[in-house]
Amino acid sequence: MIQAIKKRDVQVLPIGLDTVVMRSRTWDRLKFEIEYALQRGTTANSYLIQGEKNVLIDPPGESFTEIFLTALQRYIDPKSIDYVILGHVNPNRAASLKALIELAPQITFVCSNPGAIALRSAFSEQQINILVVKGEEALDIGKGHHLEFITTPSPRWPDQLCTYDPQTKILFTDKLFGAHICGDQVFDEGWTIFQEDRRYYFDCLMAPHARQVETALDKLAEFNVKFYATGHGPLVLYSLTDLTKSYREWSQQQKNQEATVALLYASAYGNTAALAQAIAHGVTKSGVSVETINCEFSEPTEIQAAIEKADGFIIGSPTLGGHAPTQIQTALGIVLSTAAKTKLAGVFGSFGWSGEAIDLLEGKLKDAGYRFGFEPIRVKFKPDDTTLQYCEEAGTDFAQTLKKSKKVRPLRQPVGDSQAARTEQAVGRIIGSLCVVTTKKGDLKSAMLASWVSQATFNPPGLTVAVAKDRAIETMTHIGDKFVLNILAEGRQIRKHFMKSFAPGEDRFANVETEEAKNGCPILTGALAYIECTVQNRMECGDHWLVYATADEGKVLQADGVTAVHHRKSGSYY
Repeated sequence: MIQAIKKRDVQVLPIGLDTVVMRSRTWDRLKFEIEYALQRGTTANSYLIQGEKNVLIDPPGESFTEIFLTALQRYIDPKSIDYVILGHVNPNRAASLKALIELAPQITFVCSNPGAIALRSAFSEQQINILVVKGEEALDIGKGHHLEFITTPSPRWPDQLCTYDPQTKILFTDKLFGAHICGDQVFDEGWTIFQEDRRYYFDCLMAPHARQVETALDKLAEFNVKFYATGHGPLVLYSLTDLTKSYREWSQQQKNQEATVALLYASAYGNTAALAQAIAHGVTKSGVSVETINCEFSEPTEIQAAIEKADGFIIGSPTLGGHAPTQIQTALGIVLSTAAKTKLAGVFGSFGWSGEAIDLLEGKLKDAGYRFGFEPIRVKFKPDDTTLQYCEEAGTDFAQTLKKSKKVRPLRQPVGDSQAARTEQAVGRIIGSLCVVTTKKGDLKSAMLASWVSQATFNPPGLTVAVAKDRAIETMTHIGDKFVLNILAEGRQIRKHFMKSFAPGEDRFANVETEEAKNGCPILTGALAYIECTVQNRMECGDHWLVYATADEGKVLQADGVTAVHHRKSGSYY
């Protein structure tokens, strides 16, 4: 079957003794995890263990409900399933669980205590069987499968539960160690090709709660694991040691930043949580640590400790019945009594009709004299891609403002005779053509002034562009993405426009003449030349990503023009 016509299917394959994986796959735009910006499709991995009792682990979300249940019934009679183990419970997954219960009302759900609370809420008055585990219990399903449970809660998934089968040495990791990418490969042979996707997955979904990730790693280290059976993406066998080490290193990088933001929130339907995730990603990509706290599952002492340690705080809330939830009102009281007025503040939230909770937070913090790092963010109903991009940019602005106030940025080297100064001066003499990189993905457009540009290959014709990690455009320059490199002519008109700082969500192309390239990205018609490019590879280099792209086609727009270059006095700043 040609991949272009594949939309959704379920891949069923054995992966161990009495154990199969059921990979619900889509090559379309991601159906869930709306705060996840890449569009490589995904797999939602579920698992079936057939002992003397049968266990289903992690049924997928409602995007796959129909095709998953069809595939399940072809493989096993649902009425023979005794247990369904849930790594986490959310509204998206509830649709599949309800459909499954209609087929097999005898099922007992196995989950953590927060998961049980979410389940009872999802099923309302309907009676269901629930087995709550706290991490010490085990479940003997026969044939040597004596399942053990490990609670690995985080602010985003306070009910997260991992499952270990000593018989097969498989560790079912739910959200940990995953990647949102779709393909035919079940295990991770040649795993380096997945490294960018795994890192991006970590940065988006794990970095905002690095402390809890480290706690989970400590717990999981006690088990003799053959491979990780992940919730998304290829199963981790060949890179188990390397990926575990990378999670340690990436978590440490987040914890060791010089500035920290406390991000407090509650979320009724997952919308405010999605906003929080996007803001957190914008903060962390700027080199500032985030301590994310879900106020629904946190003690006041934990909130107070985070506020005292943080250099700034951001608080988000849904509006329920015209009010902020009790947990947010409690958190606000702690903030007002604990946080110094010099700390930078931020407010966001989602609502269905009114949004009084956001007004309350904004009013109380303004009256108390706090300075805001971005304008309060108000989102009605479910956020879309544009809203989430705005939130990420707001988080980046917040972090940059915080770093400036703490003077975290490396000081510019003085022009003098020291060896360091001489080195910086020499590096500053490296010059490249002055360009504007323009991108477009769906409804999102972005642009960046770039001077660290160089031709890299003859065949195929290719080039490299260095992109700072905190640039808004960075998330649109992953492998497979398209962009246009607009090479500027001498003169300051276009350069001056793109040198300014843009507010979150501001149109980078306002009052700039453009036309659409064949790859869909904007061409600056006033440029000297342009090249349409496809990203082929990326390499992490300190505070930048080095992006390698091939030139698909291009054109010189001003035959007599001279390429603009940017001369610097130092190699420590642009």
